[in-house]
Amino acid sequence: MTALRLMMSLMVAALLAAGTAHAQKIKVGYWTSGFSLGYGSVMEQMKFAEKEGLDVEWVKFAEVNGPTRAIVPQTIDLAFGAPSTASMSIAADGVPVKIVLASQIAEAQIVVPAGSPIKTVADLKGKKIGMSPPGSATHAIASAVLQGVYGMKPADYSVVPGNEGRLAQFLLQKEVDAAVIRSVTIAQMSDDVKLTYLASVVEDWKKLTKGTAAPILAVTVVHGDYVAKNPEAVAKFIAAMRKTLEYGSKNKDRVAEILQKAANMKPDDAKAYAAQWDGAYMASFEAADVASLKNMQAIAKAAGAVKSDVPDSAFLAGPYQRSKSIK
Repeated sequence: MTALRLMMSLMVAALLAAGTAHAQKIKVGYWTSGFSLGYGSVMEQMKFAEKEGLDVEWVKFAEVNGPTRAIVPQTIDLAFGAPSTASMSIAADGVPVKIVLASQIAEAQIVVPAGSPIKTVADLKGKKIGMSPPGSATHAIASAVLQGVYGMKPADYSVVPGNEGRLAQFLLQKEVDAAVIRSVTIAQMSDDVKLTYLASVVEDWKKLTKGTAAPILAVTVVHGDYVAKNPEAVAKFIAAMRKTLEYGSKNKDRVAEILQKAANMKPDDAKAYAAQWDGAYMASFEAADVASLKNMQAIAKAAGAVKSDVPDSAFLAGPYQRSKSIK
């Protein structure tokens, strides 16, 4: 009996080793800050990609454009949560990358301090507006909304650029009259800070484009060589992202716990972050999502931020469609 048990143990070990040996390797890079932190941390800690049979090497970057730059020389195979504007720019420049998923919504609110004499977006003419720096997806989208929906040209207001933390500071110290700021940042601000909401960038983007697709802040980009050789691995990774999205939506307390450990967040900040999950993340690459990305690129080109169009071949929906059949 002992010999039989030993033989069975050896067989199980051999099977496990064989499974590991056949796991598809993939190097995944993501920015460990901003909103990509939440999606990435949950996916990594809960091992959703590994459960799909992938052998993942997680490569973390301290700078937002780090993953996008790393994919060019194939230091990584796939950039998760890569800025949409930067990803489309390198594709337009001829880098052989494929955009395979929209993963983060460019969610933001236009707000002013409570009690401000500014009551509508039209009142912002001649005022200082804090927003993400020029060249960022949020800046391009917010500028397009201000002009396309409210008729306010860039010359009609002054932009005070900054990251989310700085924008919150600008508001508190009244260094700006208004700010284009994300809901998670607002949620993490002190309860004593009262703000008046003037507009939703997402809703105004839909008005501008006459569609239902949200503006896209971040995408998943894979090097063309990798996806050509490993299409199933990319489909599995997208399936893992879709399952991460669903898990985070249903388990926000667990998301907060992961964020406290992964990012050393205070409990209240982690809960505020997790509460914004549904409005910040997505895992879709339908025709409407591709159209939204193309609209963003057209707007950036009209503003002079980019010079070339993204070739249609850079948008690859096949792995996303394949992921739908992976249960």
